[in-house]
Amino acid sequence: MSTHTLDRETTVRPAPRTVLVSAWAVPVMIVGQFAMLAVVPVALVLIGTLRDTRLKALRWGAIALTAAYATPLALWAIGPERAQSLSKDMHPVFAAIIVAVGVAFAVSFQVLRRKQAR
Repeated sequence: MSTHTLDRETTVRPAPRTVLVSAWAVPVMIVGQFAMLAVVPVALVLIGTLRDTRLKALRWGAIALTAAYATPLALWAIGPERAQSLSKDMHPVFAAIIVAVGVAFAVSFQVLRRKQAR
């Protein structure tokens, strides 16, 4: 029986799939009118990107996605007359910004992953 020791620097691990799936889930949930539930994938993108050192290049994108999502969420939470759901209360421009930033982040993630695989 042989045992292999793997050094931390030489171990090649794939990029976290959670961040990739969550990045694509955000625009889908916003377009599908599930904006309040999109808080979960937004949080997973931010936490996963900040924790993984290989995703350091994407940190600003994760912060931008979080800020784009947090703005209408905060406006909905502090608004005097709130709709029953965030999707109904969110201005279409905010939704478009979140979708654009989410897609840009997801595409950037895929490009970075392909560069790392080489």
